[in-house]
Amino acid sequence: MTRIAAIILSILIVIPLNSIAGDLASGKKLARKCSVCHGRDGISRDPEAPHLAGMSKLYFIKQMEAYQSGQRQDRRMTIIAKPPSEADIEDLAEWFSQHTITVTAPE
Repeated sequence: MTRIAAIILSILIVIPLNSIAGDLASGKKLARKCSVCHGRDGISRDPEAPHLAGMSKLYFIKQMEAYQSGQRQDRRMTIIAKPPSEADIEDLAEWFSQHTITVTAPE
């Protein structure tokens, strides 16, 4: 029984990880639309828009789904988040998650 439980657990872990593998090239292309508010490189210059560069895939996808379902509201994102497909969202998540962010702590 323990071996079966281990196999089932490993399947449950692998399936969600594979399901969020987006296409990097497609994400880069789609991200052009995001650049108006979130910056060309995913670093926002708009005080109302968060940085997307370096954001985790899971968090990005969860937030986009929340906008699409109406759980999360924003005057711009509520409208902008409606059209992208699940695949588009995964591609965008892949693109933004691949950015490396460096931080300089205050002295």
